[in-house]
Amino acid sequence: MNTALSAVRRGGLGLVAWLTGIVFFLPIAWMALTSFHSESDAAANPPSFTAALTLDGYREFFGVGGGASPWPALINSAMASVFSTLLVLLLSFPAAYALSIRRVRKWTDVLFFFLSTKMLPAVAGLLPVYLFAKNAGMLDNIWLLVILYTSMNLPIAVWMMQSFLAEVPVAVIEAARVDGARLPTILARVVAPISLPGIAATALICFIFSWNELLFARVLTGVVAETAPVFLTGFITSQGLFLAKVCAASLVVSLPVLAAGFAAQDKLVQGLSLGAVK
Repeated sequence: MNTALSAVRRGGLGLVAWLTGIVFFLPIAWMALTSFHSESDAAANPPSFTAALTLDGYREFFGVGGGASPWPALINSAMASVFSTLLVLLLSFPAAYALSIRRVRKWTDVLFFFLSTKMLPAVAGLLPVYLFAKNAGMLDNIWLLVILYTSMNLPIAVWMMQSFLAEVPVAVIEAARVDGARLPTILARVVAPISLPGIAATALICFIFSWNELLFARVLTGVVAETAPVFLTGFITSQGLFLAKVCAASLVVSLPVLAAGFAAQDKLVQGLSLGAVK
């Protein structure tokens, strides 16, 4: 009897999981389908599921007909996201080590301070950052975005890494210290391999946040440092919204994040499960 109830319960949970996944996947599937339609078919109401497929939206997005090329914006987004993520990992890893394994005094207050920096709305700090960038001559500079994204993602990364590194066995670190390993060696050869899933999860989340950021990129960049989200806003013009072209552009811009998530899915699942109740 209990076995049958357990099987029914597992089946019900599996069905709920599949339905939830389909609900979340449907908007992406609809966006992908719309991107292969002509503008007239994409704007049809009610929508047509059997409309002819075309690559016109992608041709227009990549500037085949003489429009602006998206490659500079995509490269800028990649640079800002990758470099800021690397800097976040380099800074958050030793900080998390000091807050989890070799705990400093009042380490909980330090963690709360990191979290409190995320309580300020981003728009509240927009004007001071703009004035600083203007006086420093860093407007429309991709390295300004790298610094901003690093500072924005660092508190979240420290919080995540602290919970991941707290699961590292202290006995392993003590054994390495007895063998004469110094702190850099312990971090690189002992702690990092054990906490690799957590590092991958943190890196992926920071990459996604940096790639999708729009507010600061919209205000602080122009032509040289324009990112992909800012480039997408250029499709909304006084002439109207070109739905097929926007869907094609959104799908292309989403691909790097989807590819990164798919490549790191095993490490991501392992990393997000670290720190759970055993």
